[in-house]
Amino acid sequence: MRKNNHHNVINHNIIKEKKAFPDTNESEPLTENSSKIEGRNAVLEAFRAGMTIDKLYVLSGCKDGPVQSILREAKKQDTIVSFIARERLDQLSETKKHQGVIALAAAYTYASIDDILAAAKDKGEPPFLILLDGIEDPHNLGAIIRTANLAGAHGVIIPKRRAAGLTAAAAKASAGAVYHTPVAKTVNLCQTIQDLKKKGIWFVCADRKGDLMYRQNLTGPIGLVIGSEGEGVSRLVRENCDYTAAIPMKGDIDSLNASVAAGVLSYEIVRQRMEDRNG
Repeated sequence: MRKNNHHNVINHNIIKEKKAFPDTNESEPLTENSSKIEGRNAVLEAFRAGMTIDKLYVLSGCKDGPVQSILREAKKQDTIVSFIARERLDQLSETKKHQGVIALAAAYTYASIDDILAAAKDKGEPPFLILLDGIEDPHNLGAIIRTANLAGAHGVIIPKRRAAGLTAAAAKASAGAVYHTPVAKTVNLCQTIQDLKKKGIWFVCADRKGDLMYRQNLTGPIGLVIGSEGEGVSRLVRENCDYTAAIPMKGDIDSLNASVAAGVLSYEIVRQRMEDRNG
């Protein structure tokens, strides 16, 4: 059980992401994004200009010099790479002149975790973070960002792999909240949780088999972890959290939409914070 006395001292050192090798999973679904960059020169220049590239699609089996240069740049930036068949690459292409490479650039700029902690400090508030584990639907991501903004969360943290990014669809679903709520990416969600714990932040994991949310202390510096609708929070991430919180459900089905669950739990945090401040 979480203690009532919270440590509010926040260290604002930047949490650096670990580098990883690109993903070469050909079966991964195509990703929606507002900014597709097609063609070898255009993609290479985008990398060299420092653009945030969420994903790179490369024609399977293509290993010539220009493509190797692009792959080297992708590795430097830890961009996820998928090697796919020509038919699928043609399907993704808008220009039909992709030359074997298509990059998906983030529609909006990502923040750092340091930016999120600084936002809390600037407001004189204990940090309130929302961490997402395996949310792959951009509409769910956008809805959660919208809730985060309205509930006063200081930022959202998402994993770099197997998760929705800041696409046009996510931005639209956020109803403009993406302009006001920082979103950070991390390579390793478990390591990020461990690093943030050292800064005095507690972590509560949404779990339908957990303890009733009304019985948990959700005040003070807190990170709310939300998992995917089907799988929930992964075992390793759940084990790194301090405790769990369940939403009471009386119906015939056993789960809420991920964005709805995030909303319910976020506003329980809001309620408890208000009572704690007024009490």
